[in-house]
Amino acid sequence: MSQTLTTGADPDAATETGTVHGSEAASAMSQELEERVSQPGSDPLKQAPAHKERAGDKAFRIITTYSSVLITVVVGAIGLFLLWRAVPALANNAGGFFTYSADWDLTDRTNMFFGIPNLFLVTVAVSLLALIGAMPVAFGIAIFLAFYSPKKLVKPLGFMVDLLAAVPSIVYGLWGVKVLGPALGHVYEKLANTLPIFAVYPNSPAFDTSRNLLTGGIVLAIMILPVTAATAREVFVQTPRQHIEAALALGATRWEVVKLAVIPFGFSGYIAGSLLGLGRALGETMALYLVISPSSAFRWSLFDGGTTFATAIANAAPEFNDDLKAGAYIAAGLVLFIVTFIVNAAARAVIGNKEGSE
Repeated sequence: MSQTLTTGADPDAATETGTVHGSEAASAMSQELEERVSQPGSDPLKQAPAHKERAGDKAFRIITTYSSVLITVVVGAIGLFLLWRAVPALANNAGGFFTYSADWDLTDRTNMFFGIPNLFLVTVAVSLLALIGAMPVAFGIAIFLAFYSPKKLVKPLGFMVDLLAAVPSIVYGLWGVKVLGPALGHVYEKLANTLPIFAVYPNSPAFDTSRNLLTGGIVLAIMILPVTAATAREVFVQTPRQHIEAALALGATRWEVVKLAVIPFGFSGYIAGSLLGLGRALGETMALYLVISPSSAFRWSLFDGGTTFATAIANAAPEFNDDLKAGAYIAAGLVLFIVTFIVNAAARAVIGNKEGSE
């Protein structure tokens, strides 16, 4: 009878008892797991066996790491070399390096006179002329290739623009001095002395050749055009499709789409490309060496000659067998190195800020 009663016990009570025991077991298991995880070095994910790195992946990682380190070391080594070679010459400079603007006198190695104001002003003037000439044209090329050009012409026209970057700078120089300069001579004659920036001095370059700062700026603008146009185009074509479709849905014309959606999105990239072109212009040598008549003075006239950092160093190559004399020009090269580095860093910063804002 007792067995019958036990066997026929209340099923609800049995279920409740099983539930209690199951809950207690789950609670104990959870507590044990928490204790294991809380112990240092007992993370189950960390204890899982890591996948072995493949030989190809490891080799690629090593190559890329050392390449990035190597380029940084090379740039730093160049800067240190320039500084090391410039210090002895600066120590023997009797004139102010940042204030002396007369002709350089390096005959007395213990009492030299050299400075960079005129070199700096000519370099900046020609580079800014190039930038002013290249930026509007590059903008128009980028917009046309991205949104107006027929698809069949995009690649050929883009290739033609990019091809300008492959032309050697000495070819640009020969074209500037033999073709462009003489062709612009009649235009320069009409502009002569109309404004202070078009002043003509007795020793200014003749208009027959027009080897002046303005001609140099035009040639340099053509040289930096591919860099600026290519960068601007790559940024403009990345405009989100949703922005363009939203503008079209509101009834915007093609130009209004460009003005309201494309330009706001890509303007910072366009500026960054222009700064990269400026960095290219600052260090140009051979083209300006041929196109601009050398002069140690800077008289704020576009019809005057001049000497940039790069052309000054090229002109003084025969003096490089003397370490101190070479050091004077290396000091000028150090300034050019720093200015170019700052300009390119600014371009990278503009791109970085754009990516961060997105």
